[in-house]
Amino acid sequence: MTVEFTGKRAALFWLALKTGFFTILTLGFYRFWMKTRLRRWYWSAMRPGGHPLEYVGDPIEKLLGFFIAVVILTFYIGIVNLLLMFVSFSVFNSSVIGYVASFAGLIPLWFYARYRARRYVLGRTRWRGVRFGLEKGAWGYAMRALWYWFLTIISLGILWPRMTFLLEKYRTDRTFFGSAQMVQGGRWQNLLPATRPFVASLLFLGAVLLWTLRVDPVFPGGIADGAELAGALDGLVEGRIEGLEWVNPIRLILIPLGLSGLLFGAIWYVWVSKRIMANHKIGPGVQFASDLSGLRVTFIYVLGNFIAYMMLVIGVVALVLLAAFVFSDSLVFFADMPGAGAVSDLPRWVSVVLLAVLYLTFFLLWGVLYNTFVTYPLMRHMAVTTTLPIVVGLPLISQRDRDAFAEAEGFAEALDLGAAI
Repeated sequence: MTVEFTGKRAALFWLALKTGFFTILTLGFYRFWMKTRLRRWYWSAMRPGGHPLEYVGDPIEKLLGFFIAVVILTFYIGIVNLLLMFVSFSVFNSSVIGYVASFAGLIPLWFYARYRARRYVLGRTRWRGVRFGLEKGAWGYAMRALWYWFLTIISLGILWPRMTFLLEKYRTDRTFFGSAQMVQGGRWQNLLPATRPFVASLLFLGAVLLWTLRVDPVFPGGIADGAELAGALDGLVEGRIEGLEWVNPIRLILIPLGLSGLLFGAIWYVWVSKRIMANHKIGPGVQFASDLSGLRVTFIYVLGNFIAYMMLVIGVVALVLLAAFVFSDSLVFFADMPGAGAVSDLPRWVSVVLLAVLYLTFFLLWGVLYNTFVTYPLMRHMAVTTTLPIVVGLPLISQRDRDAFAEAEGFAEALDLGAAI
């Protein structure tokens, strides 16, 4: 059984633009309706076996869940922070320990919120009238995530594939489609091939740093401080070789090349590991298969984010220049620009409102472009590269009860994890 994707990019663009405009107009309250409408659009575009997925989430329950989560988190964070700061000042006579402990206390909540958000989305998704579902287990997931991350860090990243696999297995083994329980098969060692680009880039970057800093240093005389290095780099840009003693400085270009390779390797690993694990997901009489392309996903990420963030950068630069012109009398070179007199004659409060509107407009366009050039091609690629080679168990699957819980995605929204589709 193949999966079709029938959505058109132009239709998504106008939907994201319209719902984003309403979100700004309502100071953010419409975001719950925006997300619901976008999910319904994406879900209906994905059609396994010609039958569209359905998203039946309610924006009202998202809004109420957000308010509930904000109240709980406000009380929790307020009490915990008060106690931590008291202990920090009493025992260590410093606030630094309190701030660090306060931040660390939010990490398990972050994992907890992610699991609950996934449980809500699955509980509001149907295919051929049958509900998906995810069993309770958010705190278990959070504790495991903390432990696996600790092991990954102390192993210097060697156990990263193990963490990825075990966390996905915890979620998949608790996932249901109707009465059918899914199982994540395979072993964490299956993910090791997906790490090759990242490991290769890491080794390359390490070799470059060793070569340029120790074996054959670019700066044989050393660097006294950052100001000296900055001055030398400014001179190099302007065509002047002075200040520091350079030895073949062109080699330094290999460092950003290695960093770019790390970024490529990280994107490759995240998505290729998803493909490998998808090929080992099974259910009673059902099996998944994925032919997702790591190169294609990386291209989507790089090009799509470039387009979206270029709009954001242009907007920020334009806002800074406009604000400087409005609130500063020293930038006289703007005076001859068309319309400069009209802008300068506006009342101060009108200028502030204009700047705020432009600020929100640029962020609206960034969100629209991100949906259009990142989320849309990713969803389409994941859909068309997914198949179900074994479906003999589908007729035996029965309906499951509706999973109703009050907070919806509230914790993910309150912790700013709910922006993703």
